[in-house]
Amino acid sequence: MNAGFIVCGGACFLFLLLTFIFTIFKEKSVMLISGFNTMPKEKRALYDKEKLSKDQRNRFLVWAAIQGTGAVLAYYISPYMAVIAFIIWFIVFFRDVHLDKEKAFGKYKK
Repeated sequence: MNAGFIVCGGACFLFLLLTFIFTIFKEKSVMLISGFNTMPKEKRALYDKEKLSKDQRNRFLVWAAIQGTGAVLAYYISPYMAVIAFIIWFIVFFRDVHLDKEKAFGKYKK
């Protein structure tokens, strides 16, 4: 086994674990989302927690697929495939990062 396989496999496992947490706990799991958990309760009530939870779950699933593909390719083709997988993951990750809470959660308002 090579380091690329281990790192991508570990990241895939972590993202799958988070996917299952958001699948099982549904609306209760939104408290794990950074920025949402720091809002006052009154403000949190204005958002659709079910939709927010589903979108976050789907995001984790996409991230797990990227890392899982990177792990498989790193194992069978080259350890450098893990680097490509992480580059793709960084692009997808930073596309969804918002420093402004309104931009991050605006589409989930009721």
